[in-house]
Amino acid sequence: MTDVHSPEGRSFNMSRIRSRDTKPELIVRSLVHQLGFRFRLHRKDLPGKPDLVLPAHRKIIFVHGCFWHMHRCRYGKVVPKTNAEFWQTKRRGNVLRDRANQRMLRKLDWEVLVVWECWTKNINEQLLPALQSFLATVDRCVEFKQEVTEETEESTGMR
Repeated sequence: MTDVHSPEGRSFNMSRIRSRDTKPELIVRSLVHQLGFRFRLHRKDLPGKPDLVLPAHRKIIFVHGCFWHMHRCRYGKVVPKTNAEFWQTKRRGNVLRDRANQRMLRKLDWEVLVVWECWTKNINEQLLPALQSFLATVDRCVEFKQEVTEETEESTGMR
């Protein structure tokens, strides 16, 4: 089967597919921020350049597109009709690379959560509970004690 787009049209379409600041990633970032967490984006010094990194808590969140990372949902099971062998190889490579990166991060004592694009379509039932569960183990008291100490130092003039 031939492609329905010209090579130039296909090239244009593919050039518009982003690897960062995608809509699912922005949704996850917004929710994590609303939960009161601060994070770093796309740290290049970590395997896989994670989408969100919470360094103080040693937690990482990847936001994966279902199609590109072969999720088991209906969006990830789609098989392209044109150049199917190429896409299957590419997508399998993504999955293998993801597994290797997650393995390396766990060896470096990072906790990893993978958020799937389809979860962002069902925020209250799927995404929010997953984020809350993953981030629930964070010791928020340490941050609170630090803030109180800093405020106390400022108000008393002691440093």
